[in-house]
Amino acid sequence: MPALLAWLAAWLLYAAALAAGLAPGPALALGAALGALLGWLQAARWRRLIVALGFPASVLALGWQGGASGLLWLAPLLLLWWLYPRRSWSEAPLFPTPRGALAELPARAPLPPGARVLDAGCGVGDGLRELLRAYPRTRVEGVEWSRPLAQLARWRVGGAIVRRGDLWADDWGAFALVYVFQRPESMPRVWAKACKELAPDAWLVSLDFPVPGVEPAASWQLPGGKAVWLYAPVRNAAPKRVN
Repeated sequence: MPALLAWLAAWLLYAAALAAGLAPGPALALGAALGALLGWLQAARWRRLIVALGFPASVLALGWQGGASGLLWLAPLLLLWWLYPRRSWSEAPLFPTPRGALAELPARAPLPPGARVLDAGCGVGDGLRELLRAYPRTRVEGVEWSRPLAQLARWRVGGAIVRRGDLWADDWGAFALVYVFQRPESMPRVWAKACKELAPDAWLVSLDFPVPGVEPAASWQLPGGKAVWLYAPVRNAAPKRVN
């Protein structure tokens, strides 16, 4: 919604500048400048880019299609819908797990050979790659609701087993470790599912977002400001509250 409002504001400023008699070039520059300013106000880098580039991208697209049908502008939206179906809109956006983010896991959460490890919501497979690097002797699996993303993860990470499915409907009981890179709002639901389904000696790992009010078994900072949070859900089902 912030991106849509920013793009609309840029188009309104562009139209107002044209109505005031300004030439198209300076009017476009004004719209792009407003988009860049509104993008700069966003907290995350990816949000800044989306907000700032939306107006110039739409101008280029409309100029490219010329007199063709305006429906051509819907093509990117249809592609996004196909890649990221509506049922998954409440889940985490598509962000890759940084390289080396899970390198400390084996020392803090050792697993026996052949143990099953799950990336719940694996996207295009970056988390699967990091899990394979951390636990090369385990059976690394991923579940992803988007069919094209699951297929891409399957193609990118040959050493992992990738299924198309709903991470919330999946049974986590057979896994020795479950890894998530979700949203802050999803973490209470992740915690409840982990406490209900994981085995007594299993681990829950979250990148970037802690479980609210739950003390982790361990946590550590990564370069770039991210953090890894390690939990023992069943062993700590009634944890101390974090002040």
